Amino acid sequence: MFDLDGVLVDSEPVWEEVRRAFVAEHGGTWQPDTQSRLMGMSTGEWAAYLHELGVRLTPDEIARGVVDRMAARYRDEVPLMPGAVEAVRRLAAERTLGLASSSPRRLIDVVLDAAGLTDCFAATVSTEEVERGKPAPDGYLEAARRMGVDPRGCVAVEDSSNGLRSAHAAGMRVIAVPHPRYPPAPDALALAWRVLPDLAALTPDLIP
Repeated sequence: MFDLDGVLVDSEPVWEEVRRAFVAEHGGTWQPDTQSRLMGMSTGEWAAYLHELGVRLTPDEIARGVVDRMAARYRDEVPLMPGAVEAVRRLAAERTLGLASSSPRRLIDVVLDAAGLTDCFAATVSTEEVERGKPAPDGYLEAARRMGVDPRGCVAVEDSSNGLRSAHAAGMRVIAVPHPRYPPAPDALALAWRVLPDLAALTPDLIP
């Protein structure tokens, strides 16, 4: 079970740049902990949070505006993490894969199509499609449900604090591949079953 942002796509710097600019342009104030709080939130959750920062638009308008800008950036170039395509194809050849992401469905589909990875996943879930975003387990539980598997038999690959907490709360064993710029909190990293330095180290023999 894969996460998308920070694991397969180096999108967190893009999200931060786009949302910071959007907040500044629309009267809000970015806080020191804003980026870490946003990581893992569903679209509705982060749009409401940016509204609370003083953005003078409704949460729906915020979500549309930010996602439009993200889609435009991805149309120019999808910033894949090193080894992402190879890791997914390597595992897909021997394991059934799912994906649970905080990204909107629109962006998940754009990324997987651009990377040629759509067919590698038996199920993909956006936390827009469940009640709660990460760190709640809803996205991972829904991905397991769509795949027809017991979440306790799944292994999730995550990078962020909220992602690690989400997969762990779903009962999955979690492989952490920490992002160098946005490392998870020590208490979240302690939930990991294994910690890998990069995606090149992610091989099928690690997955029971």
